Amino acid sequence: MSGSALRRVGAIMLRHLYILRGSWPRVLEMAYWPAINMTLWGFTSQFFVTHSSWVAQTGGILIGAVVLWDVMFRGNLGVALSFMEEMWSRNLGHLSVSPLRPHELMAGMLGMSLVRTTIGVLPAALLAIPMYHYSLFSMGLPLLTFWLNLMISGWAIGLGVSALVLRFGLGAESMAWVLIFALAPLAGIYYPISTLPSWLQPLAWSLPPAYVFEGMRAVMQGKGLDGHLLAGAVGLNIVYVSAAALIFLRVHHIARKRGLLLNVGE
Repeated sequence: MSGSALRRVGAIMLRHLYILRGSWPRVLEMAYWPAINMTLWGFTSQFFVTHSSWVAQTGGILIGAVVLWDVMFRGNLGVALSFMEEMWSRNLGHLSVSPLRPHELMAGMLGMSLVRTTIGVLPAALLAIPMYHYSLFSMGLPLLTFWLNLMISGWAIGLGVSALVLRFGLGAESMAWVLIFALAPLAGIYYPISTLPSWLQPLAWSLPPAYVFEGMRAVMQGKGLDGHLLAGAVGLNIVYVSAAALIFLRVHHIARKRGLLLNVGE
């Protein structure tokens, strides 16, 4: 990417950073829900430690699961909300006649997703240390691979949602929450994929998060990072995020060609 392209991507991110800086409730909301989820599941985990040998053998397994799930959830919202901010402010038409290219807009949205996710999830992960004496960072290097894979999974969903919103209008904005929660039961966040009905397991194994959460449990049980699970997550993420990016760029190209970006959001 050239220097001018990087400046345009940086300008998109700077615009959204100014929005965040000027609205502390937005920043508070990003950190609030992950912290509440972590607190709720932390107390649940403490209860299960005394009532379940499986949880007792691996302290913090539910806390780790809920924090990592928020990485994917916030990664998705970071992309989708950055795009919808442009639609809510009716700024998409202005961007379409600027030197900004569609893939640079997409890169800016992904960059802001990383910022939003870090703001949202990091406080929850740090709060778990004094509250429950559990540090997500004790996983070491595998944590970085889990974080990146879940971020990319969230990006794929966020780009898909952005394409839907661009195609069908703001009436489709609820899909930012609907799609990711529809995948949650199949992701194996709190339970192994083997506990799902046999007819659902192939569908679960077609989703990158299933490999990540299975890998997380293996690491927390002292089995180390499973290379096959990591390869499965990486391979599927490449397929899904590439497909989502191509769909978004195609829908954006059609809308721009037909002049629809000038009236979007109305």
